[in-house]
Amino acid sequence: MTALYIDTPQQLEALCQQLRRHDWLTLDTEFLREKTYRPRLCLLQVANPEVIACVDPLALEDLSPLLELLYDPSITKVLHAAHQDLEIFFEMRGEVPAPIFDTQIAATLLGHGEQIGYGNLVKIELGIELEKAHARADWCRRPLDQAQLAYAADDVRHLREVYLRQRRQLEELGREQWLQPDFDELTDPARYRNPPEQAWLRVKGSNRLKGVQLAVLQALAGWREEQAQQSDRPRRWILKDDILLDLAKQMPQETTKLQRIRGLEENTVKRHGETLLRLIAEAKQLPKEQWPKAKAGKRLAPQQEPLVDAMMALLRERCRRQNISPGAVAGRRELEQLVLGDDDTPLLHGWRAAIAGEALQQLLQGRLALLVENGQLDIIHRE
Repeated sequence: MTALYIDTPQQLEALCQQLRRHDWLTLDTEFLREKTYRPRLCLLQVANPEVIACVDPLALEDLSPLLELLYDPSITKVLHAAHQDLEIFFEMRGEVPAPIFDTQIAATLLGHGEQIGYGNLVKIELGIELEKAHARADWCRRPLDQAQLAYAADDVRHLREVYLRQRRQLEELGREQWLQPDFDELTDPARYRNPPEQAWLRVKGSNRLKGVQLAVLQALAGWREEQAQQSDRPRRWILKDDILLDLAKQMPQETTKLQRIRGLEENTVKRHGETLLRLIAEAKQLPKEQWPKAKAGKRLAPQQEPLVDAMMALLRERCRRQNISPGAVAGRRELEQLVLGDDDTPLLHGWRAAIAGEALQQLLQGRLALLVENGQLDIIHRE
């Protein structure tokens, strides 16, 4: 099936009529964000059983007909590794298209490991080796050549058959409803909001700070987030993470000391120096009860370490029986959380609970035990 190239309103209307004939479609985007805060949509690919199309948002002033279709709750949108694509639509309309089906998430439940790439999944499911030559193309440049369009179209062309295969496999296993909570989480608008007051939590290395240093970091990271959003520039172009950390550690009080911060450019000091000093001073004056608190991680007692090892063995055995990668269900940190009495973990919800979470709780409660018989690990119920 030859992919259509859509760059006029008339073509877009005709495409939308074809897309409405089915209750699902495959969806992908090509975008750039190296020089911007928000992703810039450069191409939008869609397909269903009867049509494949590359829609050019740089040539079309109004995408409303297509957006109305994508936000239609009666049509399932099929994507692979959907988060970044959905972020684009959140930026456009403040909400996310729903319902969705993410083939990467489904692949974890079908034994293909964690976060499998689209190319590898297509190769496993369909035996097709995808072209990789245009993975780093500049999708904003026009005109797009035929090889680029073919590459882009393949991202939704083969996704159709992958989706149908996965849906059949999930139905055969009785798991078709297991993934719904994961899909619903992907369409939660809160997932795509970046409130400035929480920006400090995303600063790499923030766990090395404490006390009033965290208050300073929160103020500086919040200011940087606002600047990045308003100017549509990457955060690192405003201030890099390591500079934020140094400012929060040293808390300079005057320009001369600000200039000694390694990596802080002279132009930045000239433009924003007074603001940075003011933010630092104000944060230092905050009462202690208003300081943000880093999540303190509890540590296992020595006698608890073997218990986590036993839980890991149970997790691996349960996943082996279900042909699922253990890492897709939980890591050691999640098991440590359970041992320490923290129940706020995805392991105890949805399909992860059915696969292993409930059994792990039973092991902790003494209702399950591990037994070695004939050189193999067995799981037994205890009265």
